[in-house]
Amino acid sequence: MPRLEISDLITVTDPHSLARLPVRRGDVVRRLADSGDRRGARIAAQLPAGPDDVLDPLAVDRLMIGAHTGMQRLSEELRLDEGLARILGPVFETVRELTGRRGRFRLVDIGCGLGHLVRRLAATGALGPGVELIGVDLDAALVAEADRLARSEGLDCRFVHGNAFDLPEVATVYVSTGMLRRFRGPDLAEFFRAQADSPALAFCHYDIAATRLAPVGAWIHHRARTRDPLARHDGFAAALRAHSDETLLRAANVPGIRPLVYGPPRPARPFRTAMRPVIGIRPELEAPLREALGRSSGRLVGAERLGAGGPWPSRDGAESGAGAG
Repeated sequence: MPRLEISDLITVTDPHSLARLPVRRGDVVRRLADSGDRRGARIAAQLPAGPDDVLDPLAVDRLMIGAHTGMQRLSEELRLDEGLARILGPVFETVRELTGRRGRFRLVDIGCGLGHLVRRLAATGALGPGVELIGVDLDAALVAEADRLARSEGLDCRFVHGNAFDLPEVATVYVSTGMLRRFRGPDLAEFFRAQADSPALAFCHYDIAATRLAPVGAWIHHRARTRDPLARHDGFAAALRAHSDETLLRAANVPGIRPLVYGPPRPARPFRTAMRPVIGIRPELEAPLREALGRSSGRLVGAERLGAGGPWPSRDGAESGAGAG
């Protein structure tokens, strides 16, 4: 059974009505214990709850904002916005040239959390003019905080509480950071299929590379940078839940999309390449995208070029499993 993250269990939103659903502390403790995670169960047992055993929503919101603040610090250290911009710049350049459009394009960040990626792209203007930046999340508290931060920073971006695939506006490119590991089994392929079935021209999703060093690096980082038990637990669990390159490319191999992994530079620096992007593009965009990327285009690897471990030396057993994450 895949390791569970406590933060995935303590907030539940109806995907249709977007209403927040009550969560019982005992149910969270039971799921963690049943998965063999006794430490996680002990942490969950200490979460604030009312007499009916329903978790205190305000306390949970504070926990989630604190945990995502820690994730933002990690993103800053890994410079994920810079890495994403190095890929998305050529992607939008290719789209402009092939479509002949010079108007408005739209980037949608799925599961944006506190919106760090969108806010950084807005602050730096890394994607050039004409790119609308939208962050979407099912967690209303995180969206509200992301919006507050963007307004306080005077940034030209916006945040939406909802489902990224139900927006009235058409996305040109979908992105995410730390989302892929949350999908298991058929849900992972369905996530990619939803993007292939949309009018979007590309996607770029960053998540933890399933290397042997990933759990070690996650443990060291979270022990050194946070005292919050939930954040420490989930940071380590996230590394254990990471999908292998093979799993991601297999799941993303859906009609209308060419899936690629953007491998590390050689020689790779293990802790600076802790996360990597999986890219999906419309097949007609691959050749011009490689040309736009120049020398770094050799880092784009499809399933046909993956070795036994892919661009990264994957852990054994880093495959997707059945069941909810």
